[in-house]
Formats: sequence, C-alpha cells, structure tokens
Amino acid sequence: MGTTTVFGIVLAGGEGKRLMPLTAQRAKPAVPFAGSYRLIDFALSNLVNANFLKIAVLTQYKSHSLDRHISQTWRLSALLDNYVTPVPAQMRRGRRWFAGSADAIYQNFNLLYDEEPDYVIVFGADHIYRMDPRQMVDAHIESGAGVTVAGIRVPRKEASDFGIIEAETDGVTIKSFLEKPEDPPGLPDSPDESYASMGNYVFTADALIDAVTRDADDEDSDHDIGGDIIPMMVAKGDGAVYDFKRNVVPGSTERDRDYWRDVGTLQSYHEAHMDLISYEPEFNLYNFEWPILTWGHALPPAKFVHESEGRIGRAVDSMVCAGAIISGGDVRRSVISPGVRINSYSRVEGSILLPGVKVGRHAVVRNAIVDKNVRIPEGFEIGVDAEADAERFTMSETGIVVVAKNQKIER
Repeated sequence: MGTTTVFGIVLAGGEGKRLMPLTAQRAKPAVPFAGSYRLIDFALSNLVNANFLKIAVLTQYKSHSLDRHISQTWRLSALLDNYVTPVPAQMRRGRRWFAGSADAIYQNFNLLYDEEPDYVIVFGADHIYRMDPRQMVDAHIESGAGVTVAGIRVPRKEASDFGIIEAETDGVTIKSFLEKPEDPPGLPDSPDESYASMGNYVFTADALIDAVTRDADDEDSDHDIGGDIIPMMVAKGDGAVYDFKRNVVPGSTERDRDYWRDVGTLQSYHEAHMDLISYEPEFNLYNFEWPILTWGHALPPAKFVHESEGRIGRAVDSMVCAGAIISGGDVRRSVISPGVRINSYSRVEGSILLPGVKVGRHAVVRNAIVDKNVRIPEGFEIGVDAEADAERFTMSETGIVVVAKNQKIER
C-alpha cells in the first residue's frame, strides 16, 4: 500500500441493553469474554495485527472500566507515534452527547483533521471474530468506492434478522442496504445465501467527511452509520461490499476462518463461549499466528487439588484461567475466569464464571453466567429450579440464568 495512510476508529459507545445485567455497571465493549479478554480486544487485535497502529476508541456509556482497560492494556509506542486512545464525548459540536455512531464521528472530526488519513476504518467494538483488515482496505481501494461494507454470508432463510446488503451482478457494487427485510435478496453467485452487514466499514476519508457532514444537517436522520450514512452513499452508487469469506487470516482453519458472532444478547453471549471449548472449537483462541491480545493478569497458574472418591478437582471440555483453584469440584463445558475458586463436591456445567466468583461446597451451577465477585453459598443450586431462579436472577429466553456483578445470594 506504499505511503497510503489508514486511521482506525472503533465505535465503543454501545449501551448493550440486551446484555443486562452484564452491562449494568460497564459499557458493552468492556464486558469480559473467554475468561481473559474484554469484547473490545477482538476488534483492536485485528487492527493491531494488521499493523494499523493509530486507533481512536469512541466511548460514551459507563466507560470507566473500558477506558481503564484501554489505558492499561493497549499502550503502543509513543516513540513511533502509534496509539490506541479512548475518546469520550467532548461536546465539541454543542452541549450534547453522541446522537448516534455517525454523530460520534462528526463530533470528532478533529481526529481526522489531525491525522489526515487517506482511508478510515470504522469497526464495531463488540463482535467475536478474526479478520485481516488489510485485505479489506486493499479491496476498497480496488473498488474505487467511497465506502466498503464487510458482508458475511448467512442462509437466506435466516437473513431477516440482519441488516442485509444487496449486491449488483458484479458482486461488488451495493445495489441496496436493507434493514431486516422480510424477503432477503440472494447473492449473485449463491441464491440461497444473503450478505449480512458485519458492522465493519472502510471509508475513503474525504467521502466519510462529506457524508457525515451532510447527515449532520438532516434533522430527520438518526445519525447512524448503518442506518443513515451507508444508505446515503449507496443511493449515490458509492458503496461496495467485501465478502468476509475472501478474508484469509494466518493460522485459521476451515472450521473457524469465517467465524463471526454478534454477542448482543445473553443467549448469543453464552453460545459464543460454548463455541470455544469443543475439541475442535468453532472459534480457536489458540491461533498464535493471529493472536487475540489482552493484558496478562499477574496471577499464579490454575490449580487442581483433591483426588478421592466423590471429591476430585477436575475440569473437562473447559477453559480454566490463571489464578483459578478447582478444589475438589467438578467442572464440565465451562469457562472459568481468573481468580475463580470452586470448592469440594460442587458441580459447574455449561456455565461462564467471571473473575473472582467463589462456588461453595456441594453447590450446583448449571447453564449460567455468573458475573464478577459473586459468592455462591454452600449447597446452593443455580440452573436446577427455573421458578426459584426466576425469582432471584435474570433469565434469558432459553433459560440461561444470569447472576449480576456483586449480587448477594441469600440461602
């Protein structure tokens, strides 16, 4: 790409209402994931692995833990003028917060004027996937379009749940951008599939500034990238689609190469964790050629103790993080975060325990998400009696039990 310059913007202001109570005290991109990570680490890892090293993270909602995570974890070399920096709403365009994702960019035009990039990558902060964005930038430049939208192939019969990209017969130019259509259009080369928008965009910088400026003057707009900016540019014939299936990430396998999950609900959050722990995982965290990066906790290794009849400290088909102690408890198909302790004769199945959770003796935790620092009393059962759980905890539509951060559980 020679001297072509690319600036990264990660949209991290999401409130994440459908992930409550996990988002009661934190922004959605700061929600812990897979034990060691936060959701935002996936987007940032993809950008940094691609050597795009000037990145602004636009934050707004309950952003303290997110800001702290970025400041502590994502320090790049100031000597080389590289950075990942959180940028809160600063009311540069009047006394108001961000009205939408397009308005967030509009209020931070100073970032673009300072860097003067040729192209701007705009990624969401809360999806689970690997992607080499260099390949998408190259495709954008080749297309000559003002914006390129990443599209993932989904079965046409399931496509009504997504924002859908209708491509022209050339397979590149976007014909229309449809929000959850009842009759989704098929692809030119695959009539039974549709392109769902991944929420990842590459803009030519001048085209982005022009579109966002015109949108800011439209009082009827919701000032949203996907809902307003993309349709505006598509109407001018200035949009292209990038087929995510074309993206080849070093170290990926046929099983996980086009994996992408929007973990916007409690059910999808739980399912995405279950995707990690099978023998051949649908998403492989152990691809060291394209690592998912985060801050390493200064904790001792995980520890498994006790081996006697009915009291064996073990974990099967699970991931167990540093600092965890499995003390005579039985863990199956679960993700155990740093600092978790599981005591004797307890059982944890199909669950996600976030940092600092303590499981008492003889307790049962089944098909649950337990947020940070919760103490589960001796003999207490979660995920066994749905009626009792519904009185105490949040329940997903499919019966996943969610215990809120620091929630006190009384026997």
